Amino acid sequence: MARSKTKTLLIFKYLNDYSDENNPLSTTDLIDLLMKDGMLCERKSIYADIAVLKSIGFDIVKTMSPKKGFFLATRNFELPEVRLLIDAVTSAGFITPNKTKKLVEKLETLVSKNQAEELVSQVYIDSDSKCDNEEIYYVIDALNDAIIDKKQVSFKYKRRNIDKENKKSYTEKSFTVSPYALIWKDDHYYLVCNNSKYDNLMNLRLDRMRKVAICDEDARAIEEVSEYKGAFDVADYSSKMFNMFSGVNSKVELLCDLDIREEIMDRFGAKIPLTAVDTDHFKTTIDAAVSDGLVSWIMTFGDKIKVVEPKSLAEEVKEKAQSIAKLYK
Repeated sequence: MARSKTKTLLIFKYLNDYSDENNPLSTTDLIDLLMKDGMLCERKSIYADIAVLKSIGFDIVKTMSPKKGFFLATRNFELPEVRLLIDAVTSAGFITPNKTKKLVEKLETLVSKNQAEELVSQVYIDSDSKCDNEEIYYVIDALNDAIIDKKQVSFKYKRRNIDKENKKSYTEKSFTVSPYALIWKDDHYYLVCNNSKYDNLMNLRLDRMRKVAICDEDARAIEEVSEYKGAFDVADYSSKMFNMFSGVNSKVELLCDLDIREEIMDRFGAKIPLTAVDTDHFKTTIDAAVSDGLVSWIMTFGDKIKVVEPKSLAEEVKEKAQSIAKLYK
């Protein structure tokens, strides 16, 4: 009985590892694979094992063309889904090259080996854009635990030095903060937190953190340092941040060229109000954290966006444009 169960499990393993719609496994293929694992069997028993697997819910399909055999038709993840996950991992700058490689290898096991080979042939890992913090998994795990337990965390925050000799050196600054959320945005992973010296929120990159430790002290209540009551609203906060610069939330009225309506809706969603001004322009009002990040975002559109309100933001954009113009005189 035990031998029979082992054979059935091996057949499932072969179908999971090697079969797909374009690469079915024939009974001969399955017999050969079983022989390599030291198990002899008759052709009829293969059909019986497949019938058992199908009876407990596995979607195994028999095909006659272009090749006769069986393949596992349904998996937990479809090929396009695995493709998206691999692309996300390879493009994430906060995952080191070594961890990227290992994660991709794990994702490959979600599809057949033939499909995995096709995926891998299209994968490119840009090591230059990746961080070198091999502690990143521990950092994420420790911060997640601290957020759940509502405890403060301490860590070293690493930054690159700039000097005339262009030496690759770093400085580390110690932080103790109250953590509230982890946000993946603009290809970086951020911790939204509060430094007890101030009554506001700040964003720090996880790839720059080292030696994270959970403290005994309770985190400050979110009401003490933000507009949120009871719980931190990740979606609302993220939508108001530009380049993850924190700032004071404000209603911002923008006059925009009609040409950039798609970009505006991509950034703020299809439900954002768009009010026609004339045949070439529209107005919209957004909730945003007024910061250098917002100023920089507005300036990427050149003369296609004008800040109407608040006047202080319009002045900041104007001053930024003037300072840039001076560089080219």
